[in-house]
Order: sequence, then C-alpha cells, then structure tokens
Amino acid sequence: MSAQEFVARKCVTTPLSSLGEERHDWTVAEVLDLLQQPFSDLMFQAQSVHRRYFDPNEIQVSSLLSIKTGSCSEDCAYCPQSAHYDTGLGRENLLSIDAVLEAAHRAKEQGAGRFCMGAAWRSPNDHDIERVCAMVEGVKALGMETCVTLGMLTDRQTQRLKEAGLDYYNHNLDTSETYYSEIITTRTYQDRLDTLERVREAGLNVCCGGIVGMGEDVADRAGLLVQLANLPKHPESVPINMLVQVEGTPLATVAKLDPLDFVRTIAVARVMMPASRVRLSAGRTEMSDEMQALCFLAGANSIFYGERLLTTDNPIADSDRRLFGRLGLRMAGFCADA
Repeated sequence: MSAQEFVARKCVTTPLSSLGEERHDWTVAEVLDLLQQPFSDLMFQAQSVHRRYFDPNEIQVSSLLSIKTGSCSEDCAYCPQSAHYDTGLGRENLLSIDAVLEAAHRAKEQGAGRFCMGAAWRSPNDHDIERVCAMVEGVKALGMETCVTLGMLTDRQTQRLKEAGLDYYNHNLDTSETYYSEIITTRTYQDRLDTLERVREAGLNVCCGGIVGMGEDVADRAGLLVQLANLPKHPESVPINMLVQVEGTPLATVAKLDPLDFVRTIAVARVMMPASRVRLSAGRTEMSDEMQALCFLAGANSIFYGERLLTTDNPIADSDRRLFGRLGLRMAGFCADA
C-alpha cells in the first residue's frame, strides 16, 4: 500500500486530491477537518507531502533587517513599531546603503541565502523606493536573494522594484478576513489583497503568511490558510509567525497559544501549499528545540536567522546551527568550509 493510499484510507474526511496536489478551491470546512484530526495522522500527511516536493533534511535560511524602524501610522495590534502604542521603541530613519550592505555581508557569512529588508511604512514615497532599490541592487551583487516588506505599493513602485532585481515582496495577510478588524483598523483586508495582486502583476515572487496566537479561534486559522492557498498562485514563501507579546501593545496579555496548535498550523500549510517554502518565523525564542523540531517535521523548511527579527529577539546563529546539527539538517546552498 502506498503512503497516499494509507492516508486516504485512514483519514476519509481528507480528499485525496489535497494530499500533495496544488489546489485553489479549499473550503474552511475541509481545513478544519485537517486541523482537528489526530496529530499523528496530520504529521504523517504533512511529512509525506513535504518529501514529494523538497529534501526533508534541507533548510532555507534568510536574514531580516529593519531598515527603517518605528513610528508607523498603522495600528496593527501586535506591532511594537506602531505609533499608536508606547512600547519604548525609538524611531530610526532609513538606514544608509553602506550599513545595509554590511549587514547583508555578515548574514551571508553566517549562511543566509536570502536577505530581507523591512521598513515601518504604511506606504513608501517614490524617493524612499529609489533608496531601497539601491539596497536591493547592492545585496544582489553579493550573490544573495532579496526580499523587502515596505507596506502598500503603487503600480509604478512595484515595477521599479522589479527593475532593480527584487526577488520577493513580503506582505502578510496576518489573519482571517473575519478576524482582521480585531487586529487592524487603519487599512482593510482588500488593501492587502490589492498589494499582493500588484506584486504578482509585476512578476515578483510573493512572500505571504500570517500570525497565530493573536486570540483568534481555530476557524480563523483555517480562514487564513484558505485565503493563502486560494490565491491565484500560491505564495512562494509562507511565513507562519507565532505572536511575540510586546508590552505596550494591545495583544501583550492575550492567552498563549497551545504549541501543538501552532505545529498543526504549520502542517496544514504544508499540505495545502505543497510547493511553497513554509517559514518558521517570529516567536522562535519562545519555542523549545523540541517544538521547533516538530515544526520541521510538519513541513517547515525555512527560517529567519540571526539575533534580531525586525525589533524582536531571534535565536542566534550559533544556537540554530547546533540545533540543525542535532537534527541532521543542512542549510540550503551553504558549505561550512567555504
């Protein structure tokens, strides 16, 4: 009996077509079935799908730098960079190109293959876009993939980033459309979808995921995954973040998510978007090595690497390498002796 036949027989509520086939017609009911089935069955499905598309022992490593910090006009309830909340975070202007390239060079030496740059803007102006384009060109010259997250873009700005050689644009949906107004009121869900459409039309790869543990219920997590998987094309990168509770933000005291519910979210993302890189993103400082290992088993095959993740702590590179060694994982495209 093949692995697919076994899964189909043991989990009759899960359509066979969903197990490793790219779909764009998922329903919330189907995804709730996936999320709520026995843990061992879900992990088996996710690992089976993962092995059809990826080397299960390889991890893609990215580094993320905040190139403009604080004083954002958006009111995202999770974000210490919002000007609406007093989190003790100071405002910093856009970094110089030299400072960004120095950070990118260090990240490459540590094994990162992709360098991501984030700026706390609602929408950048054209002058800012030109400076970011120069950063993109400089990072590309180092031989690294590039990704930026800058907020909402115009058609012209998106095209300019493409001309500069940008590889990926990050714009997360954060949560389900029904829960979105509980988290953000300064822009709409449709605003986010419109930006993703512009990015696709410009020919850029999409990095798009969400945050779990913000007080949402399991139906909201299912709704987020449905929205992502039912986009016209699956995001090439799907970051799944666990809420980092920052004092001063509205979500600082929200009840913590069950770690196994987070792992389930990773596993279902893998089943639904089989060819995408599923990235274990924010919140890793709160995760034990064992929890991270379960996330990798569930199909996460990308991480952010380094000491900081925009404005919150992230496991240091040496700690990550030790964990990779214990698990027998290799960093994609990195040779320790190089």
